[in-house]
Amino acid sequence: MRIEKDQLGNKEILAESYYGIHTARAIENFNISNRAVNSKLILAIIEVKKAAAQANYKIGLLDNSIAEAIVTVCDDILLNQENSNYWKALYTDAYQGGAGTSTNMNINEVIANAALEKLGHTKGNYSIIHPLNHVNLSQSTNDVYPTALRIAAIRETRRLSVKVSKLQEALQTKENQFSSVLKLGRTQLMDALPITLGQEFGAWARAIARDRWRIYKVEERLREVNIGGTAIGTGMNAPMEYIYLITDYLQDNTGLGLSRSDFLVDATQNLDVFVEVSGLLKALAVNLIKISNDLRLLASGPSGGLGEIKLPPVQAGSSIMPGKVNPVICEMIAQIGLRVIGNDSCITQAAMMGQLELNAFTPLVAEALLESYSLLYNGIGTFIEKCIEGISSNQEKCTSNLEYSSAMATALVYHLGYDKGCEIAIRSQEENKTVRQIVLEEGLISPEEIEKIFNIYQITSPGIPGKENQ
Repeated sequence: MRIEKDQLGNKEILAESYYGIHTARAIENFNISNRAVNSKLILAIIEVKKAAAQANYKIGLLDNSIAEAIVTVCDDILLNQENSNYWKALYTDAYQGGAGTSTNMNINEVIANAALEKLGHTKGNYSIIHPLNHVNLSQSTNDVYPTALRIAAIRETRRLSVKVSKLQEALQTKENQFSSVLKLGRTQLMDALPITLGQEFGAWARAIARDRWRIYKVEERLREVNIGGTAIGTGMNAPMEYIYLITDYLQDNTGLGLSRSDFLVDATQNLDVFVEVSGLLKALAVNLIKISNDLRLLASGPSGGLGEIKLPPVQAGSSIMPGKVNPVICEMIAQIGLRVIGNDSCITQAAMMGQLELNAFTPLVAEALLESYSLLYNGIGTFIEKCIEGISSNQEKCTSNLEYSSAMATALVYHLGYDKGCEIAIRSQEENKTVRQIVLEEGLISPEEIEKIFNIYQITSPGIPGKENQ
């Protein structure tokens, strides 16, 4: 064992442990969820630590050997990530008080002890490399943590934007594939005007296209970082030269177009940018739930429902009913959407609970936001592969549902008038006959004219069905 000391007293730490007393206390205090801080946030914080060491060395605040050891450890973790020798020591619970201080201290201690080891010293020999005096030099949790969250969020935004683009493309492929499948439209779950199955998929593709654009553009809102503001954004203990340099190093190291906020106090205390980002993820979640519910409804049956499309079967649906197959992928994506909406509520409330110069609830914002990104990315990929790409149409059921719907009488309003159309519609329902049959029986319109009126391109486009040169 080794003895470490903080302002609360002494504590025994395993001699070989890469973390120190601050992490040990955090583990004791926040044994809450058995859920570690998101790895993407940890890696982004380590990128900040690397840039800080480079900037501090450049302005003469760190000796070359110490800066080089810190940078080497950071590079090792960034390169090997969960395969790094130090990864197991990078652990604090996702739900913690202190605005992320426990996580920042944990990373400071692991980097310091790993750097000591690199230089041939024993862990805990903080007189040589100190977690705060060296690794955390010119920094505070309050500028490191939000800056890292922005870095992680930008990367997740880019990943998700690509995945949403693929969903849009998959829906557009189906739009083209089903462009000639005429079916019954529905409003308020009741029979409405004819539509093509392709048009329905096209509407979903347009909604997802808007999500794609919104998510792509929101990166601009995340680029402004508060690194250099230290505790409350005033920049105390961070030289001006360092503040400029660390932003440059972060840009170079991450390859991201980061910029220093022109008012670090604002960027330190206010988290509304994450509320904005989460709101756009929520909008995507809403569209995904809508699409998944529509698909479940159109595929319902196969005998007792609409049955106008067929979803690819991916697993047996019941432990008691043989042959039953459920729309489990649609159900999965809907549940993800609901979780993202719930996370958005958490982020909204956590952001508004900040007080004066700092928001102590940033860890909840980070956990919820990064979880939403991950769920959407993974869920959409599965949705595309195991659902959208394998959907087929049931042409026979689409035609039957449409032909036996009284809604077809709407196409006759211009030719026969509303009242006569209503009479035909009611008779169609009462006698279980198609509108076409009744019109032909009564000799109201010739068979040739009926074909013109009910033409798929006429009946699903603007204008008056059957009337040429409109």
